[in-house]
This record gives sequence, C-alpha cells and structure tokens, in this order.
Amino acid sequence: MTGNINVVVVGGGYAGVMAANRLRSRADLSITVINPRPRFVERIRLHQLVAGTSQAVVAYDEVLGDGVSLIVDEATGIDPARRTVALASGDTIAYDYLIYAVGSRNAAPSVPGAAEYSYGIAEFEQAERLRAALAETDPAAPITVVGGGPTGIETAAELAESGRSLTLVCGGQLGPYLRTPARRAVARRLTALGVTIIDGPDAKVAAVHPHTVTLTDGRELPSEITIWTAGFTVPALAADSGLSTDAVGRLRTDETLVSIDNPRILAVGDVAAPTDQPLRMSCQAAIPLGIHAAETLLSHLSDTEPRLLNIGFVGQSISLGRHQATIQPAHRDDTAMRPYLAGRLAAAIKEAVCKSTINTLRNEARKPGSAFTIKGGKRQHRLAAARLSSSEKLAGR
Repeated sequence: MTGNINVVVVGGGYAGVMAANRLRSRADLSITVINPRPRFVERIRLHQLVAGTSQAVVAYDEVLGDGVSLIVDEATGIDPARRTVALASGDTIAYDYLIYAVGSRNAAPSVPGAAEYSYGIAEFEQAERLRAALAETDPAAPITVVGGGPTGIETAAELAESGRSLTLVCGGQLGPYLRTPARRAVARRLTALGVTIIDGPDAKVAAVHPHTVTLTDGRELPSEITIWTAGFTVPALAADSGLSTDAVGRLRTDETLVSIDNPRILAVGDVAAPTDQPLRMSCQAAIPLGIHAAETLLSHLSDTEPRLLNIGFVGQSISLGRHQATIQPAHRDDTAMRPYLAGRLAAAIKEAVCKSTINTLRNEARKPGSAFTIKGGKRQHRLAAARLSSSEKLAGR
C-alpha cells in the first residue's frame, strides 16, 4: 500500500488512545480517534468523581500525540465492505484500517426495578448523575451499593469515608478475585469505615424500589440511593455491524488482535476476544492490548510477522478511601498469590498506579514506542493445552 493510510480508532479510552499514540511511529499514517466525549475519562477514578475527590477527566491534548485527529461524535455503524464508519451526526468516516476500542459499560440489570431506581457508575455521565443525586440527598440517608467487585468496594469505601451510611450487597463473595487474607483485610477496612457487608449465597438483590432494596431471602433494606456496580458488558456496535462477536459482544479476533472476519479491523481493550479467551476487563489489560494491536498493524504494513499475544498481569489494587488500600499481587497469568499488601503504603502505591496510567499515555504521546508491556503470562501454552484437552474430549478419551 502506498500513499497516506487512514487509520480510524473507534473509542478514546485507555486502549484506543495508546494504540493511536503508538501508531505515530510511522509517518505515512493519518490517525483519527472517534469518541463521544471531548475529554479523556479516567474510569479508574469515577468512584472518586462521585465522592467529589477527583474530576476523573483529562484534556485530550495531554494524552493524544500531535497529528492525531479527534472527532467528538458517536460511531453508530461499521461497514466493513465499504470500509466506513457511520456517526450519530450523520457523517461518514472512511478508513483503510480500523481499531475497535469502544470499551465496556454496566450491564443492564435484569432485576425488577433496578433499571428504574438504581444508578450506574461505569460511565462518566452515570457518575455525574449519581454525584448530583447524592448532593440532593440527606447525608445521613441510607445508601446501598450492589456488587462486591472492585468497583462496588471502592465506591462503598469512598462514600463511607465521606460520612455516608453504606450497605454493600456483594451478590455472592466479597472481592471474588482476592485470596482469603486480602479479602479479610478489605472487610476489616470497610467495617472500620462503617460499611455493612452482606455477602454469601443470600447476598443477592431480588428487587429495587424507590426507597428500599429487597434481597432474595426476603429481607428489606432501606435505601434512598441504590448504586448498581454488578456486571459489565460491551456496546453492540460490532455485532450490529455484522462482525463476529462472543456471547458478551466482544469482537472475536486471532492472537494478534485481528478480527476473524476482516484483516483490516483490529480490537483492543475490553471489547477484544482473542481466540474466544478474552483477558480480564481492566485498565491493566487495556493499555498493553492497545500497544499490541498497534504493533500488529505496524508489522502488517512492514510485511513482517506480527507477534502473538503475550501479556502478563501484576494483580489487583483496590482503594479503600483516600488513605487505605489493599493490593492483591498475582502471577503473570492473572492468578492471585496468597500474600497481599494493605494500609497506607498500599494506598500510596494505588495512587501511584493511577497517576502512572495517565503518565504512560502522555509519554507515549510525546515519544511513540516508550511504553512497554509485562510479558510472561504463558498464554500460548494455556491455549495449546486447552486445544489438546478439547481434542481429547471430542475423541472420547
């Protein structure tokens, strides 16, 4: 291919911004990012936005490199045959290559009343709406947070530290990723902040009402504001555009992040399902996936063989207010270790991680190729073992 090459990145989150910045290492690429918001959203700080301890946004001038165009609009359709993206404004953008990076969002709750009477927090607009509702609610009013994962824990802790009366309904186990010692540390901190934790088999919500929450065992909890953090999904844009997706809606790709349908489309971040074995939805995976997709495209344009996916993890860090945190280290294959770190040191590390995430994007914007990925997850070995096991089952062994 000769002449200028148009690359369109649909989505301006962690993965999309990183991919766009890394592609700047090649001068003949014209790179456009399409995003519905005019500012970059730090999703890992949205619980702080709700509590009023962070704005959770950064100007795109700070994180996108020179020469990358930003279109503030929403992609409504992809036409792989014509290689175009339709926008909500009515415009159409042509591409030579497309990087699909639309991210994830709260799954629509199926529990009766949840859609009408609860607040999400996975998106900037949801967090702003929740913050406004809290500002209009008596500080002593009871609040229920539904979901015992990192988002639910961090939201409950942040609001409890500000003096709110909180109940955390885990929907099962508190911090399911955590090993038992780290889970107990999180529970101790939440309890110290005054959070009531409801976990175990009966810790599920059966219905949400304007001022109460009903659990599956029949208990009624007073709740002036109910915050729903349980479950994440992805936009239906890929599926609606006729591309192959998994059951959740993530774009199915090979191990280089290229769509199994179309060699000119790649997926990154929470919407990528390489070999139907997606990585954990997280900022920790999004940035390396953005790097990998960009490197795949650069390899393709240079007629070199792209590398197979090999991303390692380091664990999970959970803030527990502004002064405490718990860090669960992990093996590079994303399985949690037994040791953990908690307290003020963990909080300092957590804050450093949040700052370094933005700094990584800034540095890549200034100098493409500066960001690196942690390798060693042994993903290919696990996939090979899974294929062997599947073959043996099919053979009736």
